[in-house]
Amino acid sequence: MPSNPGIIRRVDHLVVGGGFAGCVLAERLASQLGRRVLIIDRRDHIGGNAFDCLDEAGVLIHRYGPHIFHTNSQKVMDYLSQFTEWRPYEHRVLAAVDGQLLPIPINLTTLNSLYGLNMDSAAAARFLAARATPIADIRSSRDVVVNQVGEELYRKFFEGYTRKQWGRDATELDKSVTSRVPTRTDADSRYFQDTWQCMPLEGYTRMFERMIDHPNIQFMPGTDYSDVKDLIPHDHLVYSGPVDEYFGYRFGKLPYRSLRFEHTTVDQPVFQEVAVVNYPSLEVPYTRITEYKHLTGQVHPKTSITREFPTDQGDPYYPIPAPENAALYKRYEELSERTANVTFTGRLGTYRYYNMDQVVAQSLALFHRIAQTSRLAA
Repeated sequence: MPSNPGIIRRVDHLVVGGGFAGCVLAERLASQLGRRVLIIDRRDHIGGNAFDCLDEAGVLIHRYGPHIFHTNSQKVMDYLSQFTEWRPYEHRVLAAVDGQLLPIPINLTTLNSLYGLNMDSAAAARFLAARATPIADIRSSRDVVVNQVGEELYRKFFEGYTRKQWGRDATELDKSVTSRVPTRTDADSRYFQDTWQCMPLEGYTRMFERMIDHPNIQFMPGTDYSDVKDLIPHDHLVYSGPVDEYFGYRFGKLPYRSLRFEHTTVDQPVFQEVAVVNYPSLEVPYTRITEYKHLTGQVHPKTSITREFPTDQGDPYYPIPAPENAALYKRYEELSERTANVTFTGRLGTYRYYNMDQVVAQSLALFHRIAQTSRLAA
């Protein structure tokens, strides 16, 4: 791997960002079109936020918080299965509410445990309907929840968590935020209901390493695009970094939420009942605790956990879905569409919150368009 970017030969595609968006597209371009691809990333590793590694105790952790793979797409599943085997895993989350650990999304068990009842599904549906506050014009994240379950459950499970996670009240957030969390009247405690729910058997990092293990792909970690953009000759740029940063914040900075992670190893085999426990109360400074051995199935005498503290400082993780931010992004989007030989992709490049499978699908679709254009030009 060249240490001096100035000596790199010309590449067909320079890919900024070594996460799902960049790696999937790089792999397709190299393996299917024979293109020469260079991936750069300002971090010192491949995999973006999905990077996992062994900590000092030898426990496999996700450095940037839990990443749980789930999809309904056969195409996405088939594609990724070229680079990994899978460990079946159905994600379950508990929330610390009123001195209990209760399933979230809210389900039949949640309601019966919280209120000391013994309802069936039909009774639970009537219970929620009686407490719901119908809202004709649902606009905010608060509207979504209150319309489904009413004020009390909103306050117990969503109000504090949302304020901690996003740094603002749910009334200021687009309805898409809480629409991602359904309410159920059966006892299904799975967080997701997708057809495929699993984890890469050897971890995400190993999957990414296989993905870019191709003679036409180079990877340069610890490399900032702004430092090398004029030193690496390329025909086409794939940019999965922050779109506002690319344009020098011409219209102002797009707001993001970041995270601070507190990783701890505990001298016991198991710390908590499930992989993730949420803490909605504002009296608790963190939003959740993750225990990774539930995700990975690793057998180890110790266990490692991570507490997450949302913040507005640090690496951008979550685009903040609010009307004023969408309007600001629209200006950058219009500018990006007029920028020749540059493709903006991924969460940061398109200022959208995507699940991992959605990013993979986006990159596969983008490759298809590039391949079609290449065939037309040939």
